[in-house]
Amino acid sequence: MLTGIITFVVIFAVIGSILYGRKLAKTEKLDAVFGNPERAKGGVHWVIVGSSFLLLTWLYYSWDMAKSFYPQSANELCQVAKVNDSLLSLKYLFPIEEREFKSTSIIKGENKNIQKLANEIKNSPNIREQDKTTLLKFIAKTQQSIPLLTNIDLLEEETKSQIRDLTNRITWLTEDFQKISYPPIKSIEEENARIEALKKQGKWGASATAVENTVEIPTIPETKMGLKFDAAAKELTLISNDFFKLRNHNYKYKQLMKEIKDEIKAYRSSLDNTQEVASALAKDVLKIARRIEYASIFPPNTLDDMQKSIIEFDEVQKKEQGVLRLVDIFLFPAGTIVSSGPNCSEQGSGRWLPKPSDTFNKFVLLLKPSIGFKNVPLIWYEMMDVSKIVGFILPDWIADAMPGAYPIHNADGTVTPNFKSKVLSVVTGEFKLFKIPVPMGHIWDSFLRVLLGLVLGIIFGVPLGLFMGLNRFAKGFFDPLIELYRPVPPLAWAPLVITVFGIDNVGKVFLLFMVSFSIMIISARAGAAGTQLSKIHASHSLGASKWQILRHVIFPNSLPEILTGVRVAVGMCWGTLVAAEFLAGTTGIGFVENVAKKYFQYEVIWITIFVMGMLGLLFDVALRKIIDKTIPWHGKG
Repeated sequence: MLTGIITFVVIFAVIGSILYGRKLAKTEKLDAVFGNPERAKGGVHWVIVGSSFLLLTWLYYSWDMAKSFYPQSANELCQVAKVNDSLLSLKYLFPIEEREFKSTSIIKGENKNIQKLANEIKNSPNIREQDKTTLLKFIAKTQQSIPLLTNIDLLEEETKSQIRDLTNRITWLTEDFQKISYPPIKSIEEENARIEALKKQGKWGASATAVENTVEIPTIPETKMGLKFDAAAKELTLISNDFFKLRNHNYKYKQLMKEIKDEIKAYRSSLDNTQEVASALAKDVLKIARRIEYASIFPPNTLDDMQKSIIEFDEVQKKEQGVLRLVDIFLFPAGTIVSSGPNCSEQGSGRWLPKPSDTFNKFVLLLKPSIGFKNVPLIWYEMMDVSKIVGFILPDWIADAMPGAYPIHNADGTVTPNFKSKVLSVVTGEFKLFKIPVPMGHIWDSFLRVLLGLVLGIIFGVPLGLFMGLNRFAKGFFDPLIELYRPVPPLAWAPLVITVFGIDNVGKVFLLFMVSFSIMIISARAGAAGTQLSKIHASHSLGASKWQILRHVIFPNSLPEILTGVRVAVGMCWGTLVAAEFLAGTTGIGFVENVAKKYFQYEVIWITIFVMGMLGLLFDVALRKIIDKTIPWHGKG
């Protein structure tokens, strides 16, 4: 219901924004300069149009519109899919889904196999002429068995009767299928059992109670149409099973087949160990004979009536779908509901493009601290003692540098602390202060790794880049080193870095530092090297020192390049982080996506994509604000 309301609101928003945009465009001056930056200001209505169009596309191709407007359509299409699945095995025998009869294709294939094997026997240098004669005799008998199956005069009355019976069952099903009273009313016990099963089965869509459960299609029929198609599918399955049990084996064929089997068995038992090739070829002849035996080969035109009845039923079942066919065509783009045995599944865009409603519900579920993902919340907090933070920040060597020695235990088994041990307890966080809320979870871990790697890259990369942009020696010395590792993809470094620094945060942060470091060096170097000499000379003539020139001229002129580099580095860091968490990680957005991929949890995969996109957007918005505040003159001449 909510999805339907949102759909109509989005449609009205798109139409309204387009009309408003057209009205606004008519008020613009016709002689306005094409490149006037004022044209690019505002435009919120076009943002609404673009965002709404994207949401509509997602709603449509994820089948969420179908779920909202026709919530039982998936269940009904499931029953239709069961019918089509049952029909497919029967259609496979006729020139309906295929180009020719199955009997024809089997005969053509086995005749080729017989001829190929005969040529192999004739040209084999490893068998005696006597054995060749015997084997070719087996081949000839095997080939003679096919006409015994395709001869209408040899078709037994019992086989004819069974074919007529199966044809009549399909015809009767076609007649009953069109009746309002079909299927017949079940007993009270059966109906009550069906109702209880309906109460237990979920609705269409991903489970809102479990992260791992991705079963989406309810299979038990819920509507009158569903019951009709479900009953027809069961009857068709019985007909199909009975038909494939049927074999066109007349008395002459049975006699010949027994001769072939007995003769080949006796021949192989008479061979010694030096005649393995002949034995293997005889076994190949027997394989062909058995394939022909188990195949459904009938005389021409024997199954014509059955083919007509199948086509007639197929046309009727398509007609009985009625509006459901239109729903399938227009609201299930790029796929449909398919059946595999008793189960149904989504095939097409709805499979890998989860419904927005399901994705939102799954996201809400994952946000619950008690659930999270793999027992770790997406984003939450924990109460941490400040002493742990102090111990993390302060290095242990501070205590080691203190004069004196660490205390030794007393004779009574106690230890009296001294000043040095007290300092050690401080730098290691082994003391108690007060607790404060600290963020934790998959999202926070990824965010913190990117932030630390980016900050370290800026701290070390910007000064070195400025130095390289101002000093020939620095540029000549460091440039080859930087350009040597910069083109190497981060994924190539990842195994080495993670091996050296471990799978914990240190390895991932260092990898992100490597990514941002090279970008910041290049950005800062380009900014410094691009500073106009006239500005530097003017500052020098006014008595400015080198530090003042660097601070007030070169650095401000380099800021646009540096901040652009930061924006680029953010995107590169996110991509690298996900790859690193893919390779080695127990927390983080990349870890979540990697696990979800293994278990085909598409809702979770899309959640991770949206989270990364939103975090990247937040980074970018923050950087834009920083740019506006720090370099307000940029781009204004």
